[in-house]
Amino acid sequence: MKLKISNVFRIRRRANRKYKDTLFRFIFHDKKDLLSLYNAVNGTDYGNPDDLEINTLENVIYLKMKNDLSFLVGASMNLYEHQSTWNPNMPLRGLLYFAELYERYINDRGYRLTGNTRIPLPFPNYIVFYNGLEKEADRMELRLSEAYETGREGREPALECKALILNINSGHNRELMEKCRRLQEYAEFIREIRKNLQKGMILEKALGQAIEYCLKHGILADILRRNQAEVRSMLLEEYDEKAEREYLRKEAIEEGRKEGLEQGMEQGMEQGIELVIKNALTSTHSIPKTARLLMMPEEKVEKVAREHKIPAKKE
Repeated sequence: MKLKISNVFRIRRRANRKYKDTLFRFIFHDKKDLLSLYNAVNGTDYGNPDDLEINTLENVIYLKMKNDLSFLVGASMNLYEHQSTWNPNMPLRGLLYFAELYERYINDRGYRLTGNTRIPLPFPNYIVFYNGLEKEADRMELRLSEAYETGREGREPALECKALILNINSGHNRELMEKCRRLQEYAEFIREIRKNLQKGMILEKALGQAIEYCLKHGILADILRRNQAEVRSMLLEEYDEKAEREYLRKEAIEEGRKEGLEQGMEQGMEQGIELVIKNALTSTHSIPKTARLLMMPEEKVEKVAREHKIPAKKE
């Protein structure tokens, strides 16, 4: 069976600048890896990547948005998106993307909407691969109809679009990861970057050490050897270092809050935060790095180090 893939690249209106590829899209642009991902998600066993016919459309201006991968496999229309930030509006995005994809499908095949014969359409499948910081379930479904404000009671909406969200953070959807090694490697690479950021490294260093680790352990090694500069550029462009550090800070406060519930709110909160500072200081962090990581004054971190006689480490 012939498989046809159409990747739709889009550009921003602002400054008329092309969207840069995300690492996810860069990895799965390869026919073999995309076929492996499709098989893993759908439980199929297509085996010949040469059956994929890639038809790339460049420089398409459309609603200031870019989708990652859209492709036809047999009788199904597939839209795959990657999201590193939780977005409840994915069904609406999907509806807008599918509208254009189906319009192109109809025009490419010479169908006429005014004809008296029903146009056969490929079945739509919409998958969002999520690896953001929010703690989400392995699988969840978002529906466009959930956004309708009125008129929902007892009536079927005229428009619906369902997005299946798959959490691809390391440790989630293990069965899916085992079926698609490339997806698992991608998750491991992102995990290493986040671990390094958690140690207080600046983004460039966190990324560099993650690349070294992955090359050493055979994680995305072929891509990193061939395209290390491109990978660095893509991740520096797409990675929100400020959001990562804010999340780590919130985790520290949450740990303090839990401690507070057990030992008395005010005192427990302080003890919980103090515990987080101690853990950071004793895991190779200097006082300045710990302060940056937890977004706290250096004086507070230095006070904890002094009280617990933790040797100050060099920057």
